[in-house]
Parts: sequence; structure tokens; C-alpha cells
Amino acid sequence: MTETAEVPKTLDAALEVLNAHAEPEKADGMAAYHKVERPYLGVANPVLNDLAQDWRRALTLDERLQLASALWQSNIHEARVVAAKLLTQARIKPSDAEAWWLICSWVPEFDAWAIADHVCMAGQRRVMADLSRLDEIAAWTTHEHLWTKRAALVITLGLTRLNHPDAAQQAARERVLGWAAEYLSDERWFIQKAVAWWLRDLSKHDPERVRAFLAEHGEKMRNFARKEAGKYLK
Repeated sequence: MTETAEVPKTLDAALEVLNAHAEPEKADGMAAYHKVERPYLGVANPVLNDLAQDWRRALTLDERLQLASALWQSNIHEARVVAAKLLTQARIKPSDAEAWWLICSWVPEFDAWAIADHVCMAGQRRVMADLSRLDEIAAWTTHEHLWTKRAALVITLGLTRLNHPDAAQQAARERVLGWAAEYLSDERWFIQKAVAWWLRDLSKHDPERVRAFLAEHGEKMRNFARKEAGKYLK
């Protein structure tokens, strides 16, 4: 995006920009890869990153929220990815409550890992900004919807990346590890993979805690998940 390019504030304007970067020959391959029926434009992820960054910097929070909501409702793969990226920011001022609400409103519509992960990356920042949001996320852990249940772990991954957590952060980390232990009775691949992902990332910052978890619960994990969880343990 050039310095003089107009920043879109409406869905139609944003889709015009996305379509200008579309590669139709790649769209079919993307549809086959993601295995979810929705429109695909064939826009490369680096392009989406650049566009979202430019729009995020230029738009007000209200404009971003409105545009993100409209992009999500379009159900176009790339539009949903950009919607998530518009809200991926460490600090949102003056208040991130509306951004958090919008992110949570999308969770029940998750139907595949790629878009879900982009949204959860935005959500991770909001969780770390306000750990009381774990109370809301706790309800997801018993949800029948696979992707909502999985999101409880993916959206809390920020807790795994702390080298020196304070008391509140340590308590939050232990709370999520409790959820992870309860998840092990669910043998679905994406659930076991999410537990393994959480433990693997935590092992880079607190390997002893992961060793203790695996010693207590490892036999309940599927083989691939146990192996993945211990990938960085020596």
C-alpha cells in the first residue's frame, strides 16, 4: 500500500482493495487446503499483513471496529483474516472493551483453525490486558462447539510466554493448565493439539512446570500430543 493510497472505511472499499491483490489461480488451492466452503480470493498472507497494518494505523478505533465487523460478516476468507488483524494490537485506547466484545462474538462462528487462530491472536492481547476475562473464557472450556472449546487454550497462549510472571499471571497460568488437564478426556485431534501447543510454548519459559504436568497427566495424552508437548524439553 502506498503512502497516497486511500484507506478504506467501508466494506465495499476494503473489498475493492482486497480484490486488487487477488490471485484467482490460488483461490481454488486455498479452498482445498482450508476445507471450508466460503469465498476465497487468493490473497497472500504477507499482503494481508501489510494492508491490515496500514489500515490499523490510519483508522480510528470506532472505524476499525465497524470495518472489522463488516469484513467478518462478508464471510470471505481474506476479509475475516483482515478483520482479526485490525484488532491485533497490544494496547487499545481509551478502552478495549468493544474490541473484546467483537472478538468474543466471532468465536461461535469459528469453523476452521486458520481464521480461528488469527482471531485468537487478537484475543491474546486483550486477555493479557485484562486477566479477569478468563472468567468469560472459562465457559468455553465445556462448550460442545469444538472450535469454541479449542479457543479457550489458543486465546490464552500469551500466558505461556512470560519469563517472570507476577502472582496474578502465575495464578492465571495455573488456571489454564487446569483446563488443559480436563481437556485430556477429549481425544479429538484439535483439542489434544491445543493442549500440546500450550505446553510446548510454556516449556520454553517454564520447562519444569511442563515436566510436572506431563509426569502427572502425560499418560492421558495421545502419543502425538505428548511428543509435541515435550518437543523442547531436554
